Amino acid sequence: MIYLDASIVFSLYCADRNSVYATSLIAAARAPLILSSLCEFEVVNAFSLCIFRKEIAEHEALGARRKLDMNIESGAYRLRPLPESAFTRAKALTQKITPSIEVRAADLLHIAAALELGANSLYTLDQKQHQAAQAAGLTVNPLPSP
Repeated sequence: MIYLDASIVFSLYCADRNSVYATSLIAAARAPLILSSLCEFEVVNAFSLCIFRKEIAEHEALGARRKLDMNIESGAYRLRPLPESAFTRAKALTQKITPSIEVRAADLLHIAAALELGANSLYTLDQKQHQAAQAAGLTVNPLPSP
């Protein structure tokens, strides 16, 4: 299974410099795609932040949200609740990884969720999370060229 981070999911629904890459990455995926409730929340919040920053109109954010919801309902993504055990695993990962990689807590929580949900891969656009996921034993996508 492939765990999708919010950075990838956001680029699938709101046009940005990574949208083409994210779309091609997901189109080539050959394993089930999973989202945690944490990822879904982060993406929905990112849509709202774009409204606040006047990067997109409210109707565009609502359209993106509808498309995301439709893909979850159709089974394109398997939405899973964030397991409570992910917090325990994230605490262990922070002691192992953060001193050498300087990764954010939320990124470690995504990595822990991926592991707890049985994913063997994590797709992200975040360089630090990418490094941390590798250190945690997950396979990661190649990062797009700058």
